[in-house]
Amino acid sequence: MADTPVVLRCRDARLVASVALPEGRCRAAVAALHPADDPSRRQFLFEHLARVLPGRGVAVLRYDRRASPPDRDVPYELQAEDLAQGLAALAEVTGPVPTGLWGFSQGAWVALLTAARRADIAFLVLVGCSAVSPARQMRYGTAEQLRRAGFGPGCLAELAGLRAAYEGFQRGRLARSQAQRVVDAHADRAWFGLSWVPRVLPEAPDWDDMDFDPAVSIGQLRCPVLAFYGADEWVPVPESIAVWRAAYPDPARLAIHELAGTAHHPTYGGRHELAAISPEYTARLTGWLDDVISASD
Repeated sequence: MADTPVVLRCRDARLVASVALPEGRCRAAVAALHPADDPSRRQFLFEHLARVLPGRGVAVLRYDRRASPPDRDVPYELQAEDLAQGLAALAEVTGPVPTGLWGFSQGAWVALLTAARRADIAFLVLVGCSAVSPARQMRYGTAEQLRRAGFGPGCLAELAGLRAAYEGFQRGRLARSQAQRVVDAHADRAWFGLSWVPRVLPEAPDWDDMDFDPAVSIGQLRCPVLAFYGADEWVPVPESIAVWRAAYPDPARLAIHELAGTAHHPTYGGRHELAAISPEYTARLTGWLDDVISASD
């Protein structure tokens, strides 16, 4: 594997990137997109792609996501704009080959947003892709954290009220002072740290993409899709699969796999390391890509 350094010149940012190239003919290429909690191009799931795919003729672009404002995500539209620069740089290295996107968690939303708008995206591989809005996902995920920590129905009802107040403030439907009073009333709860509501609310709403609707983007896709979910996920898998089945326009080109023994990451034991990656994930990923790329050769 040859690793070629690249610099992405994006709006107000220069992002360091690497392209892992096949030693022989480059048959296809893929750009990797980040989860919310890891902006590094060196994260282990990216490195797994860079180790496995070039040997099958697929180049892999990894780049450092731009720095995010304190306690905020980088807006998806801005991430998609940076990705466009990455795809242009990738094409300069590989030449005209079928190019797809690989996205994990939040990165899957950015991949959907991009692929829905571009006819040149040849395929999508999505890992832990919640097919509901970020706001709905956070309601589900935080409730799941409380359940797994042993908190009962009363605590779950209080959590729902807290998050409703937080969302009301973020949508501009509830005054900051009112929402802050709700936060203050729950801040001493043992579960408050699992709510992912800030102890002190920002001065103004700052959750840019809370109501992004993946179903809209799914309905506009024109490329084949491989979606992975863990058997013990932090996203609402049945609801997400139902959205895919209802919205994706070409069921024959949609493959959904639930990975035994894994949770949100495609790893055993929730570990964040190469050695823990599910062999089933690797086999299904590489086999599916071989089929998709061979169909376009």
